[in-house]
Amino acid sequence: MSRHAHGTGKDLVTGLMTDQDIKATADVAELLNQAASAQERFQIMYSVLRDRICMLVYPPGTQLSEEALASEFGVSRSPLRKALQILEADGLLLSQQGVGTLVTEVDLEELAQVYELRLELNELTGRLGPRSLDSELEATFNSLKIRAERLSSTPDRAVFARLNIDFFQAFLQLTLNMPLREVSEKLFYKTCRIWLTLIDEKDLPTEVAIFCGEIAEISNAVRLGDFQAAALIRRAHLSMGFNRLKTATRQSTDRMAG
Repeated sequence: MSRHAHGTGKDLVTGLMTDQDIKATADVAELLNQAASAQERFQIMYSVLRDRICMLVYPPGTQLSEEALASEFGVSRSPLRKALQILEADGLLLSQQGVGTLVTEVDLEELAQVYELRLELNELTGRLGPRSLDSELEATFNSLKIRAERLSSTPDRAVFARLNIDFFQAFLQLTLNMPLREVSEKLFYKTCRIWLTLIDEKDLPTEVAIFCGEIAEISNAVRLGDFQAAALIRRAHLSMGFNRLKTATRQSTDRMAG
């Protein structure tokens, strides 16, 4: 995989443009050219870079070039630098004097407390400011369920990563409590790289099957309008998934030590 700051930037969710809008756009420069404001341009750059980091387009340790990114995006370095600074505040990038801007490493122990907080926030999503079920929300989860069924038949790491992000964004729509959504989003992006970084290839089909089952269960709960049940299912799967990660990491460490 290239260690330079290039990529397509397709299939991202910015919150300012619909997923369909973005998937229909050829490149990030075109997205930025269509943006209606400086804030929207910033959000696009921030979302593109965050997705690339979280989908391991930029693996941990990758050095990002401001010059290359500015050229790709068709912008000056000043607005790009703002996006990089926010990603550093999010814990996804690290700026080092004389080295440059690096994608941070993934440490399961460091992120354990973040996972613990995410467990509680997932449950709150079903209780605080619940959104009313409508045809748009139901269609969103039906679409995710169909995508999960396709992934289950042909497991793929990149498709798994994309679906994980899109499913999280859909799950956030169950609550209208904006502070809860904002905190949940920050914490999700701090931890979502763990799976792609630590999961063995041999374990991928199993993890895909479990995740697709989770999507089906939550989609069914949403269809019934039972958002509390959806949130409890999400919390349970997050807890079990984190425990599987800890077990796999411990076994890997033991094998290396042995």
